[in-house]
Amino acid sequence: MGKNLTRKILEAHLAKPARMKPGEEIFVKVDQTLTHDINAVMTYLAFEAIGLPRTQVETSVSYLDHNLLYLDNKTPDDHIYLQSVARRYGVYVSRPGNGICHAVHVARFGKPGKLSMGGDSHTPHGGAIGMLCIGVGGMDVATAMTGVPMRLKMPEIIRVKLTGKLKPGCNAKEVILEMLKRVGIKGGLGKVFEYVGPGAGALEVNERATIANMGAEMGATTSIFPADEQVRRFLKAQQREEDYRELLPDEDAEYDGEMEIDMSKLEPLCACPHQPDNVVPLRNVKKKKVQQVFIGNCTNTSYADVAKAALVFKGRHVHEDVSCTCGISSKQIYKQLMRDGYMEMLTDAGVRLLEIACGPCCAIGQSPATRGVAVRTSNRNFKGRAGNPTAEIYLVSPESAAATAIMGTFASAEEIMGADVEILGGIHEPESFPVDDSMIIKPLPEEEASQVKIVRGPNIQPLPVPEPPARYLKVKVSLKTVDNITTDDITPASAEFSSMRSNIPLMSQYCYHRYDPDFAGRAKEMGQSIIIGGENYGQGSSREHAAINPMYLGVRAIIAKSIARIHKGNLVNHGIIPMIFENPEDYDRIDRGDELEVRDLPDQMQTKKIWIHNVTKNTDFQARLELSDSELEVISCGGQLRYLKRQLEGKM
Repeated sequence: MGKNLTRKILEAHLAKPARMKPGEEIFVKVDQTLTHDINAVMTYLAFEAIGLPRTQVETSVSYLDHNLLYLDNKTPDDHIYLQSVARRYGVYVSRPGNGICHAVHVARFGKPGKLSMGGDSHTPHGGAIGMLCIGVGGMDVATAMTGVPMRLKMPEIIRVKLTGKLKPGCNAKEVILEMLKRVGIKGGLGKVFEYVGPGAGALEVNERATIANMGAEMGATTSIFPADEQVRRFLKAQQREEDYRELLPDEDAEYDGEMEIDMSKLEPLCACPHQPDNVVPLRNVKKKKVQQVFIGNCTNTSYADVAKAALVFKGRHVHEDVSCTCGISSKQIYKQLMRDGYMEMLTDAGVRLLEIACGPCCAIGQSPATRGVAVRTSNRNFKGRAGNPTAEIYLVSPESAAATAIMGTFASAEEIMGADVEILGGIHEPESFPVDDSMIIKPLPEEEASQVKIVRGPNIQPLPVPEPPARYLKVKVSLKTVDNITTDDITPASAEFSSMRSNIPLMSQYCYHRYDPDFAGRAKEMGQSIIIGGENYGQGSSREHAAINPMYLGVRAIIAKSIARIHKGNLVNHGIIPMIFENPEDYDRIDRGDELEVRDLPDQMQTKKIWIHNVTKNTDFQARLELSDSELEVISCGGQLRYLKRQLEGKM
């Protein structure tokens, strides 16, 4: 049998021979890394601690793109630190205002066939051009920058055959919402979705990016499209045609599973509160009064996305009861939209233009009203994700968002435009973009870089490093959570909280702030503790603060029914033992405040089976470690930083 695209790229990056059987661990060489400002300080503090003089991968890029609201000194101090540390270690810097990391990276750095790891869960955006791009935690990015081969659980590779053509008024957002409807928020765990077929071939790179980007909401390792004529056209528009190489699956490629979507049968869809897989036809959503519409985010503000939204607005106006904002994903796209008159259409319609940044997607500005209904083109609608836990967040396409802003309630482009909706089918990405990399700071030569002084503001505190597991553990349960706890629940988003992420002693005070305001104080008083979790614990973003903060507060283990992929990796990296209930019903037999006892913990860990005694209830239960041997070594060392230092010193 022939090889699929994912397997070809992984084989080309193997650091040592492997069977490449799904579920087994492989080690791969990384070509590119990316970070963004609100997670990156921890990454570069870790890389500093490792002691290497320079990044060891082909391309490392630091994006200053998420938090551009300077509420006080913290965020500007972070940005100055990140710019200086990048100069010191040979990292590109994309300055504030240049654009959102995923959009800029694909446009200016992405290359078919490369393997990238990024400190953001939506790094798979790059799969649109035939790259294998994987979202990881910040410590993993620091590790990748050392040139050390990265561990990866070999995924199942699922062939998604796309046929047909999207109707005018429908968007690639409908494709990924349909996938979420079918697969769910956990259905992609341990999988790569590889999109093929005539429908995939007809999708432009920006449409593919929407699908690949939001594949993260299925829990997928990543998503990928072939590097074909559409990719060549995209790179040519970026004046980078020389970076193109055709990369396709073999005609008789073998896969671990198959799906098919006829795009011609799709209609406008909507993800309802409070999960991205709560998907229904837009026409079936209750016609509630909408207070806010946001057209923006890396997922859905390409040139064509915004142009189509502008055409829906043309000659019309935002409803008087709606606040409608738009944040473009890159300076390059903004300039082209201005040249072609689309920005004028938006402003004439009463749309407010925001900074070129992530912003509202991660609650940095534009929080909805109390019990407000907000409609967004972004990728997540978790409770509290937009900064207000009382709000209801709905996810739709840019065309549907524009129509909703005009109507003041849920509406599709066809409802607004009638037969004129056909015009939207004629909008495509430009044949060329204005290329201006003046806001990308290139790395200095190594000798000059070695003289750079790293600037640290008072908010930038040292990275806490955990201790190896104790032989005997007797601790209380500091928190018991429900299913689908998100990283937003653990470490809140917003401009205020994001500005604290370089200061763990400060940020940890707000750990679980919205879910259980008393948690931080309770955990600190206990000294050491365990958290009990439900299904899909830690879903959502890659922010490793959701592991670092509990670790700093003394949490030594998480015992859950299941744990999301990236978060589990972050727990391992920061020395928290991720345990899975052998019998899920044992979850119901444990309460907050129960005292749990584990004897001979290091020895039990080697068996990957842990017997735990509930002292309070005088009962016993078992948990398992779904860890590879190398992950077990990391935990046993006391986290990835200690493990990596030993590895680089040749002691392992």
